[in-house]
Amino acid sequence: MPSEEQKALDRELKLNQVYLAIISRYKDVIEEREHLSVAELPTLVKPKDERILRKAEEIKSSFGIFSYKQNFYEASIDAFYFVRNNIADAAMPVQFWLAPEETMSFGIGDLLDRNVLLCSLLIALGNPSTKVLVVIRDGGRKVLTYYEFEGKAYSFDLLDLSHGFKSHESREEMIRRLGLVEEDTAYEFNDNTYQDIA
Repeated sequence: MPSEEQKALDRELKLNQVYLAIISRYKDVIEEREHLSVAELPTLVKPKDERILRKAEEIKSSFGIFSYKQNFYEASIDAFYFVRNNIADAAMPVQFWLAPEETMSFGIGDLLDRNVLLCSLLIALGNPSTKVLVVIRDGGRKVLTYYEFEGKAYSFDLLDLSHGFKSHESREEMIRRLGLVEEDTAYEFNDNTYQDIA
């Protein structure tokens, strides 16, 4: 006879299957209401959200007296590891935008959701140059978050489990390293701007 804990797990599994069936049935309706043009993507980045600001303050507090010039780079690495280690990557059955505070609350999001959260945190830590960069190539998508700091560019790749962050001599060098070709679509955005790159 199954334990009460096993019964609860079985019930939760069945409930999740019902939710997935409902979502799949109404996928077109959900995606129609969730549609954002790429130019509207800046509305997803929310560095002034209360939960994002609290997390940024928590990261800053680990430095004692936080100095942007002296501590921002290290704080950006902490933010990267927070997102990489605490927010699970998941492919959603429908195209559904999560706000950064929702991604934090649920502890899960797709690659774009996780990068939007990281971008929001880095801006909240004091760097307004931070952007999410998206490259679409051959039906696949590469998403990075990057910022400029003291004359260099720093990029974060949440899917790179070996290291995940790189230093570049400049934003232009970082974009060159992406090896963009004519068929690629590439754009970047943050809470204030959207720009096509290719």
